[in-house]
Amino acid sequence: MESQNYLNKDQIQYFRDYGYLICQSAIDDQLLRKLDEELDAWIEESRSHTKNFGVTHDGKARFDLEVGHSSGHPKMRRVANPADISKNFQDVLWDSPMVDMVSELIGPSIRFHHCKLNIKLPGMKTVVYYHQDHSYDPHTNDDMLAILLMLDDANEDNGCLQVVPESHKKRFSHFRNGDYVGAIDPSYYDEFERKRVPIVAARGEVCFMHTWTVHGSESNRSKTPRRLLICDYAAADAYPLLSPALPSAYTGKLVRGVDSGTARLRSDVIEIRTPYRHDSFFGVQGQPSAQ
Repeated sequence: MESQNYLNKDQIQYFRDYGYLICQSAIDDQLLRKLDEELDAWIEESRSHTKNFGVTHDGKARFDLEVGHSSGHPKMRRVANPADISKNFQDVLWDSPMVDMVSELIGPSIRFHHCKLNIKLPGMKTVVYYHQDHSYDPHTNDDMLAILLMLDDANEDNGCLQVVPESHKKRFSHFRNGDYVGAIDPSYYDEFERKRVPIVAARGEVCFMHTWTVHGSESNRSKTPRRLLICDYAAADAYPLLSPALPSAYTGKLVRGVDSGTARLRSDVIEIRTPYRHDSFFGVQGQPSAQ
């Protein structure tokens, strides 16, 4: 049976023109509540830890904690690949209508790459410096995107995503003094700040973001949490040039369409990231974890 079309031509063209799109995710409240329950349990578990914990597919820590984390004031800022350990997250990221929308934007055949939860509880200082996702996971072509599912209402006060429209048409270096730092040089930030668009969105809405779209976010200055489920997908004929920065047990899983058995090459010149040992990209960007 063919999947239902969820996006119209204007929405698809907007994504292609500007590098992002906000719309309803079509995920029901019951499934969202299940995600809440699991995330709440992980945050509660973090109270008994003083540093990053858990083990991912590549041996790094699954749960990343901000400096200042304690049992009384938990500051868990990331969960790496929750779909590796949760059927509920698999249901959302492999079988929900949201994945059909991905297929309409970069498909029809698409693969799961990896996922993560980014968490900004009230008072947390973590920021995301401006960067482009493709620098972390370069592929043979750039028919790739990230979905960002809002688990809370997101606004500028609690550190919502900021995107730079049309920036997916440009390339910026993520190296500094010969080292991969996972962020664009701050000399561009004034330009980005003038052009940025805050992704103010309600719980249950989703933002689709092109792999080259420049984006970042500020710290949570409010009394409300900002929790975000992020998942990267690639066209089935986009093959990785490096091992994934955040590998999942399910990286490469075909979630829509068929496998052609071919790789499509785009003519381009791109940087190749050097390996890093940090548990999350926050460390790459110079923001240490709890010790």
